Amino acid sequence: MRKLLYGIIGCLLFIGQTACTSIDCPVNNVVRTVYTLHKGDLSTDTLKDSMYVATFRVDGSDSTILSSQGGITLFSLPIGYSNPEDTLYFIFKNGTYLAIDTVHIKKENIPHFESVDCSASFFHNITAVRSTHNAIDSITINNPSVTYDSETEHFHLYLKSHD
Repeated sequence: MRKLLYGIIGCLLFIGQTACTSIDCPVNNVVRTVYTLHKGDLSTDTLKDSMYVATFRVDGSDSTILSSQGGITLFSLPIGYSNPEDTLYFIFKNGTYLAIDTVHIKKENIPHFESVDCSASFFHNITAVRSTHNAIDSITINNPSVTYDSETEHFHLYLKSHD
């Protein structure tokens, strides 16, 4: 009887342990915003210049988060989770042309819980965006909800023509 009881307890412990670890954590739990380039008539635009996007980290050091040689119609950037507003520096360069714009993204940081087995993550709700207007004509919010979905266009970016 005792062997049977120990056998049942052992089976229950084994089932309990395997049940706890069967939760699938997202393979790529990076939360990024997607920007698409548009012309004034809402058609897709293509970047002609080299573009760099930089930001400052919490520790005060700068970090380039995108470097592009042009020819793109969309790009994605990581979004911060420690502050209610991200500040990004867009640098456009082509020959002698150089323009720098600052983009401010206000957002709500929402803790997202998958499982105790998964690393912590944050989703975001974008509440406002504003920019300077040296090379950027305007930037609009297309979808304010930022999650693991890497297909959703969050921002529409309209650039000035400098030909």
